[in-house]
Amino acid sequence: MKSKAVVLVSGGLDSTTMLAIAQQQEFDVYGLTFHYGQRHDGEIAAARRVAEAFQLTTHIVVDIDLRSMGGSALTDDIDVPKNNSADEIGSEIPVTYVPARNTIFLSFALAWAEVLQCNDIFIGVNALDYSGYPDCRPEYIAAFQEMANRATKRTVEGQPLTIHTPLIHWSKSKIIQRGLECGVDYGMTTSCYDPSATGLACGHCDACLLRIKGFTENGMTDPAQYVN
Repeated sequence: MKSKAVVLVSGGLDSTTMLAIAQQQEFDVYGLTFHYGQRHDGEIAAARRVAEAFQLTTHIVVDIDLRSMGGSALTDDIDVPKNNSADEIGSEIPVTYVPARNTIFLSFALAWAEVLQCNDIFIGVNALDYSGYPDCRPEYIAAFQEMANRATKRTVEGQPLTIHTPLIHWSKSKIIQRGLECGVDYGMTTSCYDPSATGLACGHCDACLLRIKGFTENGMTDPAQYVN
């Protein structure tokens, strides 16, 4: 019988690669997606496509209204930065950082893991080719895991929890390469912070630029749909 794992599924490139890795490691994946007030619903649709393609045992979408708090270009009326250089991306915490988002997401995942009686959570954070988010760092994940193992009935009764971050030290290029080895169809994923009304990627935000760079370094064209 396969071990259960809660996997955070955003519909993006990183989380889809991580999902493929979790399944390859013989986990029975329970997908968790958040509709948190982000700029567009495109990533929810992408997450549903991914969950269906991977034939997940269960996939749930949780509604959280982070837009009521704002404070981020993804949840407030703040312009998404465009056309940053490679040196500028990751040089400081950008306005696309959503305050405490991964802490909120992991807390929900922790609760569901206890209900499912499973000991494993997967999150697709990346500390190399990323946009400077503080909650994508290895020390953050280690701290949350330590807290989690003191936080629930299941963990204090001798069932420790592991937070898996298989992509945390990988470049975007390596993430794509690994996903292709797992048979991931990246055409069903979306990464853009500021897509068009019809869901086309802008091609100019940090997420798009990092994604395009990763495919270019693999000698490929990104199969995502772009405005231009």
